[in-house]
Order: sequence, then structure tokens, then C-alpha cells
Amino acid sequence: MTGAQWRAFMAAYLSWALDAFDFFLLVMVLGHVAADFHVKMSSVSYALFLTLAFRPVGALLFGYVADHYGRRPALMASVALYALIELLSAFAPSLASFLVLRAIFGIGMGGVWGVGASLAMESVPPASRGMLSGVLQQGYPVGYLLAVLAYRMLFPILHWRGLFIVGALPSLLVLFIWFGVRESPAWVGLRERQRQPAGSARGSLWEALRAHGPLFLYMVALMAAFNSFSHGTQDLYPSGFLEKQRQLPLNSVTLIGVVYNLGAITGGVLFGSLSQVVGRRRAIAAAALLALPMIPLWVGPSSVAALAVGSFLMQFAVQGAWGVVPAYLNELAPAGVRGTFPGLAYQTGNLCAAGIGTLEAKVAEAHGGDYALSLGWVVGVVAVVLAVLALAGTEKREVALAELTA
Repeated sequence: MTGAQWRAFMAAYLSWALDAFDFFLLVMVLGHVAADFHVKMSSVSYALFLTLAFRPVGALLFGYVADHYGRRPALMASVALYALIELLSAFAPSLASFLVLRAIFGIGMGGVWGVGASLAMESVPPASRGMLSGVLQQGYPVGYLLAVLAYRMLFPILHWRGLFIVGALPSLLVLFIWFGVRESPAWVGLRERQRQPAGSARGSLWEALRAHGPLFLYMVALMAAFNSFSHGTQDLYPSGFLEKQRQLPLNSVTLIGVVYNLGAITGGVLFGSLSQVVGRRRAIAAAALLALPMIPLWVGPSSVAALAVGSFLMQFAVQGAWGVVPAYLNELAPAGVRGTFPGLAYQTGNLCAAGIGTLEAKVAEAHGGDYALSLGWVVGVVAVVLAVLALAGTEKREVALAELTA
């Protein structure tokens, strides 16, 4: 890969990783926010719901900018928005204002994945796409890992509001994209072929949805299962299961968080690379089904060491499936609306799965705080659904993403 290709890939990777860092800071301090606002954890979990629910708005807004004005400006704008809102969240005076800010945060977050993935996948060599797809998607658990470490090292000093101030640092990434990253060659080529000035329509999303409606609905359903799989195993695991139900101390929660994020990174890169050989759908289904025997190891043990091993194996499977997603969705998407189509499908699926954390919290509260029960059932059902959906779909593993036709 050339230097320009690496910089484009790193811009997408860091945008996604730091986005996840900001999102998972809330996951780590959910119980502390609830305590400060004198409400139940299920009430604060609506912040997670709102963030996920508003991500399709960001995917549509920033995807439009990406398709009409370029991937770079869209990515810079989305990063700047989520970093700013993370900073403002630190000064929220009430739960209501905090929830509004987290909804707006979702708009910024919603633009990052679709725009960044299209910039990266359109820039890298086709033969490396599977492996780099796995690496790119693992920016998410890397961000989670950074949030875990920040929680361990900085929370005793800064409390949760101070952590959100630290969460504004990703705004510096805008400077790297501005000065160091070139526009997607596929977008530039499409613009030159159509001989249109920047800002002219390069492809109608509505036309693409009419022409590829069944494909879009399939992608939405698939991403609803994917997001239920990840958020259902991640969002309430540290604060609900480990801290509240198992009453583990900060050091133990941090250790387990580091271990399962290392499992996530390993699984994502491995299955992303494997998908280049066995196909995208088979790799997704294999990883999803691998999660089933991990459930008792994930929520059953009583010792910290055993929980760490179980959580490593669970996130190895969960993010193993996710490692295929950037390549898979971008390969399926029409070229003229690639900045919008896969991101909108991803985030609309996220909307469908947005209530998963609140559902798990309410089920656990209804069963005497048994988060092991609610988390275990969710991952069991969702893993089977995801595998079935993946195998029922289609794929275009060898498609050239720089192809100039929609």
C-alpha cells in the first residue's frame, strides 16, 4: 500500500476508534451517572438508546455530504460534531439535558462508520480488503479498550464529567484528515467521469433505494442482528453484570475489560482475513455460532480469571463476525451512493436494535438484578438469527470498489 492509502485507512480507523472511545466512556460510568442524577440505571440507559436511535440521521446527513462533496469533508464534520457533544455532555445539569446531548452525539457518531468505511475500502487494494476490513472494524474494540483504561486511570481523579472532557480530544483528528488525507479515488473518478462540479448530484439515494430495495432491507435486518449482538454483549456487561451483580472492584472490571477487548481485536482481524478465503457470509455465520458455547463461560464463572477467559472468547466471536462488515456492506452497495447506502443500512439496523440495552436492564431488574440471565438469553437468540441471515444473503467479494458505474 502507498502512503496515501495508509493515511486514508488510518483516518477511517482512528475516527471509528475514537468515536467508540467516546461512546464507551458512558458505558463504563453508567452507574455513576445514574447515582449523580438520582435515577435508576435503566433510566440512564436511555442515553444509549438515543445515541443508537439517532445514528441513522447522521448516516443520512453525512452520507449525503460524502456522496456529493467528498468523503474527507464528511468525515471531518462528523468527527468534529461528536467530539464537541462529548465535551458538552460533561456539563449537563440534568438527566434530560444529558439525554438530549447524547441524541445529538448519535448524529455525529452515525456519520463516522459509513463515510470512513467507504473512504478506507475504496482506497485499499482489493486483495487486502478482507484483512483490512477486520482491522478497520476493530477500531471499535480498540476504542472500548481505551475507554476501559481511561476509566481505570482517570475516573478516580476526574469522575465521569472529567472523562467526558477528555473525550473531546478526538477533535484533533480533524487536522490530520485535513492536512494528510487524500480524497477517495473512487469518488474522484466518478466525479471526473460524470464531469460535474463538486456539489452536483452523483447518484440519487432514492433511485438507489427503489432499484435495490430488497437488498437495502436485507442489509438493515442483518445490521439489526449485528448491533443486537454487539451492544447486547457489551453495553451492560461492565456496569450491570460485573459491577452491580458480581460486585467486582474497579481493578477487576478493568482487567476483564482489557482482556475481552483483546479478544475482540483478535477475532475481528482473524475472521476478516478468513472471509477473503471462505467468503463473507460463511465467516460471519461461523463467528456468530461460535458465540453459543461461550455463553456459560461468559456469565457463569465466579472467579475473575474465569470471567476474563469467558469474556475473551465471547468477544472473539462477536467481533469476529463484525470484522467482515466494512468490506461486506461496501461491496454490496451501489457505487454512486456508497457514502450513504451502507452507512444508512448500518445505522437503520442500529435504530432497530437501539432498545437492546434498556430491554436487558429492565429484564434484569425484573429478575432481582440478574444481568447474567438477560445478557445470556439475548446473545443466544441473536447469534442464531445473525447466522441464518448471513447465510441467506448474497455477496460480491471480488467487486472492484473503484468501479465507476452505479
